[in-house]
Amino acid sequence: MTPLHTETVAAPAGTGLPRPGTLADVKGWFFDQDQVLFDWLLTHQARSGVRGDLLEMGAYLGKSAAFLGRYLDSGEEFTVCDLFDSPAGDAANDEEMQRSYATLSRRAFEANYLAFHDELPTIIQGPTSLVPEKVAPGSCRFVHVDASHLYDHVRGDITAARRVLSPEGVVVLDDYRSEHTPGVSAATWEALFTEGLRPICLSRCKFYGTWGDPAPWQEALILEIVGRADCHADLQTIAGHRVLRLVGERGPAMPEPPRSRYYEALRAEERAAEEIRRRREESDARAAAAAGEAGAAAEAAQRRAAARRPKARARRAALLLLPPVVTKGLRRLRSR
Repeated sequence: MTPLHTETVAAPAGTGLPRPGTLADVKGWFFDQDQVLFDWLLTHQARSGVRGDLLEMGAYLGKSAAFLGRYLDSGEEFTVCDLFDSPAGDAANDEEMQRSYATLSRRAFEANYLAFHDELPTIIQGPTSLVPEKVAPGSCRFVHVDASHLYDHVRGDITAARRVLSPEGVVVLDDYRSEHTPGVSAATWEALFTEGLRPICLSRCKFYGTWGDPAPWQEALILEIVGRADCHADLQTIAGHRVLRLVGERGPAMPEPPRSRYYEALRAEERAAEEIRRRREESDARAAAAAGEAGAAAEAAQRRAAARRPKARARRAALLLLPPVVTKGLRRLRSR
């Protein structure tokens, strides 16, 4: 491998780079059901003593990468391969990148990843066709493929995954059944029917498989699922292969998402903003009440003034109409 670990500092406020508080704040498509399955499979590997490196092909802004990095053990390496800001190298892939991932940038990926980890993974910035020359054969225990959706590219990614995986390694193929990614579907099922890929389980978005024996993985997952109220296992057979499918109205419940180094500061900022908002509302309410009281007082004064105006007009009329001797007498009386 060509390590590119860098001592990049996590993104400070005001830089325009993301500062996620939890994994849920990182943009991307990594749903709860798959987070649960990643956790189950990687934890089972650790319990079973399976060691090896981790590889992700296609990272977007780092949501699944930040999650995967939590399972890296001492002496293991995590490699991420993505084009990021680089050109794809062929017209079809370039068009897909511009259409679906125009906001992708390496700096944003690094900022998101470093929010949860002290060190970046090994980064291969370029097409996934570079993976076979950068990652040693048989060195990986877990490979997540979420790069191009084009059939020829996905075929190449699956071939690369098989090359770098250990015999008991797990490959995860994203978007194997989405309507906008028929190339992924074709390459995935072709690998099962003709290339020896064996299914472990299926989620709504991802195919989990191995070129080894899937039975231990399936048994471990079934044991995990037994007794859960939020999901159950559905077993089916495809071309002689047993396939485990997780079924549930909402899928298995996720524990609290991982918190980043910014979590406490962001929560403090939210609390401060909420306090400012509360005080502003109280101040506005007091001002409105004072304005209401002032308005009521002014209205009462206007009513009193209006009540006095007819009497004053009557007095002025009397002074004008009465004989001068009488009006002089009235004035003398009023002046006493």
